[in-house]
Amino acid sequence: MAWEVRKQAVLEEARQHPPLPPWRRVRQTPPHHGVPSVADAVQQQLARPEIRASIRPGMRVAVGVGSRGIGCIQEAVRATVAGLRRLGAEPFIVPAMGSHGGATPEGQTDLLAGYGITEAEVGAPVRAGMETVPIGTVLDGVQLHFSRVVLQEADAVVPVARVKPHTDFRHHIESGLLKMLAIGLGKHRGASTIHTYPLDRFGEIIEAAGRHVLTKVDVPFAVAIVEDAYEDPGIVEAVPGATIATREPQLLEIARSWLLRLPFETADVLVVQELGKNISGAGMDPNITGRFAEPSIPRSLNVQLLAFLDLTEETHGNATGMGFAELTTRRVMEKLDVAATYTNAVTSQILSAARVPIVAETDQELFAIAGSTLRRTPAERARIVWIRNTLALQELRVTEPLWAEMRTHEDVVAVGEPEPIRFDASGTLVLPD
Repeated sequence: MAWEVRKQAVLEEARQHPPLPPWRRVRQTPPHHGVPSVADAVQQQLARPEIRASIRPGMRVAVGVGSRGIGCIQEAVRATVAGLRRLGAEPFIVPAMGSHGGATPEGQTDLLAGYGITEAEVGAPVRAGMETVPIGTVLDGVQLHFSRVVLQEADAVVPVARVKPHTDFRHHIESGLLKMLAIGLGKHRGASTIHTYPLDRFGEIIEAAGRHVLTKVDVPFAVAIVEDAYEDPGIVEAVPGATIATREPQLLEIARSWLLRLPFETADVLVVQELGKNISGAGMDPNITGRFAEPSIPRSLNVQLLAFLDLTEETHGNATGMGFAELTTRRVMEKLDVAATYTNAVTSQILSAARVPIVAETDQELFAIAGSTLRRTPAERARIVWIRNTLALQELRVTEPLWAEMRTHEDVVAVGEPEPIRFDASGTLVLPD
C-alpha cells in the first residue's frame, strides 16, 4: 500500500510538468524494389534448369518455414509447394524456428497458422516435431542437432527464408538461409546449444554450422527473399544448395543497403506501438532502436528512453525484447506469456531480453512519465518519435523539435499540420488518420 501511495504521488508530479510539444505525421519515401508477383517469381526460379535438375520425381521434400513475419510468406510457400509438385516431388511443411512457439509442436503449428501456413492454404501438410538427431560437431566441439522429422520423413529440405541483417551480431552471414538450417531446423535443442556461443563470434558458429548441415542433409535449393524498405519482396531467388554459402553474403549486402532506418541519429523518446516476434527476432529490431544485446555493435540511433505500448497478436504473448525498453503498459503485461518469453530468452541466452520495464497503467501515463524523466531536456522541447513497429517505418509521428532538425532530409516529407498528442477517456493514445 505504501508503494501504491508513493507511485500515485510520483505520477501526479509527472502530470504537473509542462505539456509535451505537438507532433506531426511524417512520411519517408525511399525507392521501391518490389517484384510484381511473388508467385510468378518463384515459378520462374524453379523453372531454371539447375533447380529443376535438383528434384527427382517422387522425392519427399520438407519445406522449412520460420517464425518471422515476412509479408509474402504465404504466397512464397504456396508457390514453392506448387512448384515442387510440378517437378514431381511430394512436399510437406516443417516449422524451422528453433525454440519459438513455446518450443512445442502445437505452438509452432499455431505460429505458422497465424501466417496462413496450413495445409488448406498452401497445399501441403504441416509436420511439426521437436525431436532432433545429433549430426556432428563444429569449431571447438559444438554439437549440432537437426530435425528428426526431416531426417526420417524427407529426402531433402528446401528452406524458405528472408535474408536480412541480424539483430544481435555482425558477420557476412547473418539472418537467412544458413541460420535456418543451423538453428531453425535444429529445433529447441539445437538452438539452445548454438546459443551458448558468445555473441561476438555468433556469425562464425552460424556459418560453420550451416555449412556442416549442407554436408549432412540434401538441400537441393533454398528460396531466399530480400525485402525492400516497404517490406515488399525485392528479390525472390532459388539459390542452389551448393552456392548458398557464397550467394547469401551477397544477398545480405543488398538487404543491408535497402534497410530503412529512422531519418535521424538521436532523439529523446522512441515510442513503438507494438512489439512482436513476427516483427523481429528481438521483438523490436535493434538495427532500428539502437538497443543491441551485444554492446560492441555501433548504434544507428541513440535515445534516452525506449517505450512500447502493445504486443502484436501474432507474437502470442512472447514479449522477448521488452527488457531493452524502459517503459511499457499494463496492456502488455495482461497479454504477456511468461513461459514463451522466458523460453526464448533462456534459449538465446540473452536473459536481459525478458526483463520487465517500468509499467504504466495507460499510454497517457507512459508519455507523462517519459516527459518528466528526460535528462537535460524540458518536456516542452522533447524530441519524441512514434512508429507502428520496427518494420513499418514509412510513416512516423515526430514532435516539432525533432521535425525542425530533420525537415531537410532528402527522403522525408511532412503529412499534414502539427497537432497535440491526444488520448481518449481511457488514456489510450489516439492516432487520427
